[in-house]
Amino acid sequence: MMQTNAILGHDTMIIEYTSSVFTQAGWRSVTITAQANQISPGMAQVVQVTEIDGDAPTGYTSRTGSKRQTYNAAGIAAREIGAKKRISTCRVMVPA
Repeated sequence: MMQTNAILGHDTMIIEYTSSVFTQAGWRSVTITAQANQISPGMAQVVQVTEIDGDAPTGYTSRTGSKRQTYNAAGIAAREIGAKKRISTCRVMVPA
């Protein structure tokens, strides 16, 4: 049986998925767009977060502009690097 690059973890894709962030107003869901490597036929590992809710993940940001909705986007991006995601629960924007 021949192994493919997907099993070896050499395929890169752009995925979109939801995650939660904690704000003063409570937990809120955000949409994360990330570059990921496929590590098995059903799993991908995040290597870089490119967008959180359509914006670059830098500094503090707010979903609605309200101070109570503010969260640390750079911290969320750092938390997601290395995370393993099931491909079936992500939207694959650019396949491997």
